Amino acid sequence: MTRRQAALAALLALALATPQAATATATTAGAAPVSTPRVATRHVDYHAWDTQARLADGRATGVEVRRGAVTVAAEPAGHRKYDGRRYATGRWVSPWHAPGFGYTELVASWQARTPGDSFVEVAVRGRTAAGRVSSWDLLGRWAAGDRHVDRRTVSGQSDDLAGVAVDTWRVEPDRGLAGYQLRVTLLRGRGSTGPVVDGLGAVASRLPATAPGTSRPGPGSGTVLDVPRYSQMVHSGHYPRWGGGGQAWCSPTSTSMVLGYYDALPPAKAWSWIPDGHTDPWVDFAARATYDHGYDGTGNWPFNTAYAATRTGHAFVTRLRNLREAGRFIEAGIPVVASISFGSGELDGAPISASDGHLLVVVGFTRAGDVVVNDPAAQHRRGVRRTYDRAQFEDAWLPTSGGTAYIVRDDTHPLPTGASPGW
Repeated sequence: MTRRQAALAALLALALATPQAATATATTAGAAPVSTPRVATRHVDYHAWDTQARLADGRATGVEVRRGAVTVAAEPAGHRKYDGRRYATGRWVSPWHAPGFGYTELVASWQARTPGDSFVEVAVRGRTAAGRVSSWDLLGRWAAGDRHVDRRTVSGQSDDLAGVAVDTWRVEPDRGLAGYQLRVTLLRGRGSTGPVVDGLGAVASRLPATAPGTSRPGPGSGTVLDVPRYSQMVHSGHYPRWGGGGQAWCSPTSTSMVLGYYDALPPAKAWSWIPDGHTDPWVDFAARATYDHGYDGTGNWPFNTAYAATRTGHAFVTRLRNLREAGRFIEAGIPVVASISFGSGELDGAPISASDGHLLVVVGFTRAGDVVVNDPAAQHRRGVRRTYDRAQFEDAWLPTSGGTAYIVRDDTHPLPTGASPGW
């Protein structure tokens, strides 16, 4: 059982029975998804507060909203001790957002900078259609570096309407919530100029446990983006203190491939602590930069996008309803990192026989609509580029992680209009 599965099992024991999320490690064993009747409706809504106008709509306490960012004000809301140090604090709370359906899962993500001794805490609370409001649940304590604060999530917190499973907020079965608020607490240590929060958002969803019928080829067909190819397996045994070593680093390796595509990898001085001659040292750096001390892994979805956003300026976690939506991003020149899970014989041509959770990069499509990927589980760079059957890929992606995807872009690649609900 993987660490993400263990967290989910704990919630399931408390009757939070929604479709299981996939982990983000390239294991070679895992059961195939249980077959249940197909249901076509896939409710997904992504909403963000990432502009001056949207951030100004929130409730600010001890923070300032200027030039599209939130910072601790000269007069903070107060002070707090953490790990023996004193921090000035401020807080920003979003307006209530109603996705338009009774959502059962939510994944938040953010864009922030944390210079010096500073960090942020992201929390969520929900509201039923009848007006009952849940408690605030902490989704992540995050800093870009690890010198001052251990980046972590806190699974559990299942005290009322929902609970936390690593990076996913899960609602009681058959309930569904009508709305939510996000809250970010900014903590500034002595001598720090941060933190600075540029954006905060969440994808809310209510999904069936199985994929719909295979989507028809469409946008992006015949397009393959020139994304560099990195193998996680060449890092096997490296730095096991960060999630078990390179063989488990499918998520930071995929994130690094996308950063390489945008020419946004960290500079050499950032990974100068890695020995000379190390292959693709930026992958080791990314593993350290995405490591979740609470989950004990590098596969935390929003921790990966938060790291990527420090390099490109824009990144978030969402869920897509099918490969046609992914094709809209490919068409716009934006690769898509996808979280999949599959059993033996269920993904022809994969470099591993099975996985109960794996991240790879969708880089394009053949003219017939099959999926061209950079799969980091290949033993070497030359085997990273693969083509997967469209139907098999959707069955490995949609019922397991719910179509979870990292969307990373830079200023030269705007989001495609109408690519998914809420944008």
